[in-house]
Amino acid sequence: MDSMLLRSFPNINNASSLATTGSYLPNASWHNRKIQKEYNFLRFRWPSLNHHYKSIEGGCTCKKCNIKFVVKATSEKSFESEPQAFDPKSILDSVKNSLDAFYRFSRPHTVIGTALSIISVSLLAVEKISDISPLFFTGVLEAVVAALFMNIYIVGLNQLSDVEIDKINKPYLPLASGEYSFETGVTIVASFSILSFWLGWVVGSWPLFWALFVSFVLGTAYSINVPLLRWKRFAVLAAMCILAVRAVIVQLAFFLHIQVLSFS
Repeated sequence: MDSMLLRSFPNINNASSLATTGSYLPNASWHNRKIQKEYNFLRFRWPSLNHHYKSIEGGCTCKKCNIKFVVKATSEKSFESEPQAFDPKSILDSVKNSLDAFYRFSRPHTVIGTALSIISVSLLAVEKISDISPLFFTGVLEAVVAALFMNIYIVGLNQLSDVEIDKINKPYLPLASGEYSFETGVTIVASFSILSFWLGWVVGSWPLFWALFVSFVLGTAYSINVPLLRWKRFAVLAAMCILAVRAVIVQLAFFLHIQVLSFS
């Protein structure tokens, strides 16, 4: 580096050659001292200048890295760019489809028939206007909800047992159409049977609980495909199951439930 500085200032070389040969020029010593000071100054400042230059280069490199990082980040798909992630319309349509599938799975004509029969039988237990009290409405509501839960168990089990048949005769049902998987149907059926018995137990009405239990047994025997059961294959046994549930159990058990719970 010193040699580079010396070559960049030819006067220093000339002054050195003059000094070695013994030649003398006017003001040569003053000129040589000035060049020597400049040389020393540059020699002293050169490392800091070099370090400063390197630091600037380092800053430029970092800046380039930052630019690359920003470009890469913006090139990726952001979560907010997905329009369907929070689409209220799609969510509403999904809810509507789910409710419609469950509505068809529950066989609404049986639900309506069960609810109307329980309400009408409960009204038969009313002897005077004062009997229609909040306790009466509570008893009717408990009976209707528990019976509807059991009703969904019975019709759901029937669909689980007749999936292949329903694909031909009733393809609009959720299990037959594939909207519900077999596992989903089993989960719904098991859940509603448990809820029905739980509600009957919590209410504490034995007529209601036994009505649910007998309906569970006959509904299972009517549909489930195991030896000695699946009574729907036989006309007499199928008619007896339906008659026992609709004409005897619903009429007698729920009548006693309202009398015991509301008027005791």
